[in-house]
Amino acid sequence: MLKKESLIKGTIILAAAALVARVLGIFQRVPLDYMMGTGGGAALSIANNVYMWLLVIATGGIPSAISKMVSERHALGKAGEAQRVYKAALLFGVITGAVLALLLYVIAPWYTRHVAKLPMADASVQAIAPALLLFPTIAMMRGYFQGRQLMAAGGISQIIEQFLRVIVGVGLAVSVVAAGWGDRWIAAAASFGSFIGGIGALCVMIWYGRKLGRQDAAEVRAGRLRFERSNLSFKSIYKEIFMMSLPIVVTAMTVNLVYMFDTSFLIRLSGDFYTELTAKHALDAFGLRAISIAGIPPILAIALSSSIIPVISTAFAKRDMNEVQRQSSLVMRIVVFTGVPAAIILSVAAYSVTGLLFKTESGSGIVAALTAGTIFQISMMTSNSILYGFGKPRTPMYNTLIGLAIKLIGSIALAPVMGLYGFIVASTLCFIVVTLLNLRSIRQVVPLQTLGGRWAGYLITVIVTGAAGFGADYGVRALLLDALPDKIVYFLGCCAAGVAAGVLYVVLLVLLRVVQPADVRSFPGPLRKLFGPLMRLAPSAQRG
Repeated sequence: MLKKESLIKGTIILAAAALVARVLGIFQRVPLDYMMGTGGGAALSIANNVYMWLLVIATGGIPSAISKMVSERHALGKAGEAQRVYKAALLFGVITGAVLALLLYVIAPWYTRHVAKLPMADASVQAIAPALLLFPTIAMMRGYFQGRQLMAAGGISQIIEQFLRVIVGVGLAVSVVAAGWGDRWIAAAASFGSFIGGIGALCVMIWYGRKLGRQDAAEVRAGRLRFERSNLSFKSIYKEIFMMSLPIVVTAMTVNLVYMFDTSFLIRLSGDFYTELTAKHALDAFGLRAISIAGIPPILAIALSSSIIPVISTAFAKRDMNEVQRQSSLVMRIVVFTGVPAAIILSVAAYSVTGLLFKTESGSGIVAALTAGTIFQISMMTSNSILYGFGKPRTPMYNTLIGLAIKLIGSIALAPVMGLYGFIVASTLCFIVVTLLNLRSIRQVVPLQTLGGRWAGYLITVIVTGAAGFGADYGVRALLLDALPDKIVYFLGCCAAGVAAGVLYVVLLVLLRVVQPADVRSFPGPLRKLFGPLMRLAPSAQRG
């Protein structure tokens, strides 16, 4: 019997699945870093980024639209119409997947030679193209199951997908290395793992679909469910889907588009800043190392904030503006308190984190810069969600387009003098501008009170925490790097930075009155357990 998950439980399932998928993605890149020389990682990252961007274009926002359409129709007793929506979505997924897979395979040689300026990446792009046959359809199925409040289907399929992608991709790469082939084919073999992962994910979704079908049949026989005949046209269904999903597509593709732009145009726009060899080194560090590590802080923050967004939507629909203000301020506060420290620790300890996970510590500066910028990526994505809760999806879409224009101008201006760091600075400016525009739009609806007059204390906390984490990591490396094997020293450096920064961050939040008792009472359970005992350290005036 398939059980419907509550909103919070479903959010936790999806967030946990996303975190597991991210960790598995890192573990795929680690062995590949040891197998490939210069250029292989760049080829793999180009293939992954163009694939992810096309996938977001094809599906971004559509699963959410399907989920909403299906859940609404089931709530109104129109199960037959919901099935009609599902059939239309599956047809769209199959056709879109076939067209995009063929298109990507055909244009791969031209794209890698004339746009990305890395011809050896053609095999990787072509190897990942077949995955587009499957994933648009999988995305439609995930949207349907979410509409039926069965979040586990999407979560488990995502974990199986990543597990097979890692195992098969690395296994094929090892076989290619053993055969004595070069980086071009190692990267292509690793890229092909995405197609096998897609097969695994599709099998999971089909299994859930059959089980749900048998359950629905039993409900029909018991008289608790009725599938009426629906003549709803596919044209009207697609119109409804696209009207709902278009603004979400624009905002959802932002990060993937930024990363694809960076990997595609680094060599072209950086001019004489790099030689061909150093440009490949930079792309290796960016694609294999920085993107995977920088993907961790957003998951941790959004996992805590996303469960509260539907509450904002409900309160806004009831015109309970006091509750809208409280919940909007709360979600931004949680993101500030949780997402920022994760980004700080990974940034200040980037040298040891990179050296521990990968073949060398090379590229740790790029890892640190990109990870630090995720602080504003997190605030951008969260403020987008708040505006979705207000029923204003077009507002963040327009703000995102402005941010992307700044990203383009900034990259063109900064890349020739800063190389890849210029791209990262431009990306961070994009995230900052979108965040500020979003916050202005939110304040036009309700006054947002994230920290109020506590920002000074919070900035002190962030600066001191970052300095302590960096000092702990640097101190461990300075004392032990000549006495112990590198990997052990890097591990100890990561631990020292994490403990020093993490403990000091929480303690300073309390001592400087940044976190107050009212905040703690509104936090999710795990954070209440963490901060509750520490509130005894707070000055008596605060506790009173």
